[in-house]
Amino acid sequence: MAITRIGNPAIANIREPNFRNIIINGDMSIAQRGTSFTGIGDGDSQYTLDRFKWSEEGTTGDAEFTITQSTDVPSGQGFATSLKIDCTTADTSVASNNIVYIEQRVEGQNLQYLKYGTSSAESTTLSFWVKSNKTGTYTVNALGDTAGSGKLYSQAYTISSADTWEKKTLTFIGDTALAINNNSSTGLQFMWNLLAGTDKSSGSVQTWGSNTQANRAPGQVNLADSTSNEWYVTGVQLEAGSVATDFEFLPHDVNKRRCQRYYQQVVQNSYLAGARANNTSALWGIKFFTVTPLRATPTIDAGTYQYYYGDAGNGAISSSVTATSVVTDDSGVTSRADSGFTGLEDNEPVIPVANSTIGYDSELWL
Repeated sequence: MAITRIGNPAIANIREPNFRNIIINGDMSIAQRGTSFTGIGDGDSQYTLDRFKWSEEGTTGDAEFTITQSTDVPSGQGFATSLKIDCTTADTSVASNNIVYIEQRVEGQNLQYLKYGTSSAESTTLSFWVKSNKTGTYTVNALGDTAGSGKLYSQAYTISSADTWEKKTLTFIGDTALAINNNSSTGLQFMWNLLAGTDKSSGSVQTWGSNTQANRAPGQVNLADSTSNEWYVTGVQLEAGSVATDFEFLPHDVNKRRCQRYYQQVVQNSYLAGARANNTSALWGIKFFTVTPLRATPTIDAGTYQYYYGDAGNGAISSSVTATSVVTDDSGVTSRADSGFTGLEDNEPVIPVANSTIGYDSELWL
């Protein structure tokens, strides 16, 4: 007897995420480093909300900004958070070679299906929600990188209505000439420009070509010309094809683990620790079990990590971790430091102070 399969309409309408969004944390929901960053400017280059980096090039001006995770979002779209940039110190005269932007970098090995460098290179479509009191022309750059040779694709969008969420869609034609490296380094870089001097803004928008500086930000407004200026973004999605689909919401835990490939904080007790004396100095090593493998050997961000050493927690307290060597594998990160600790005996443990964290940074840097 034939078996008839009865479909469940409710189940049939559930859309499984397929990771079509190349951008990570496009809904701005993950903020491992914190939710507020003040005094940003003067040549700063740092990550803020996960995977989104503030960058400034050229001669720096007086402008400063505060970057926060905001709850101001487009109504009825399902978003809970956005990235907000607030000008706190104005600069009405931008230096000619100055440019400021928020960016995200994408690993080359995650982009091979776009078939760049072949006649079948696929277009990608970037969509995002943006809001500002400062209306006018803004620009977005895509930068392709192979062995350090950058190619530029620039586009413009307009914020038409002040203090109103608007959805923007930009399609980037696939590059048939530039093959993206198949490795864990930067393959494509996307930059949302916020201000630009004349050396960066006097040209015209362009498709894939040489990284002509004048074509990076044609007509770009100056978000720093008043301390009243704010700029918000959320719902950032980059996908193959020439049509923007609805934003792909991932479960919070999945989204966070994707971010943790590049940066993660490890809290106390998620480690194996040991120390041993060596003549007048002591060597110690700590093995932290990471929740997901890091992209590459990380640098240590240990601003809040404190630990006891000597007498099993009754000894002195050190306020930071200084590593002379760092080794990473699929299970975690081992940090080994040399220092003149006193009171240590062979194999004596290093014990973290309550609520201590240590950060491992494996972000993409050019």
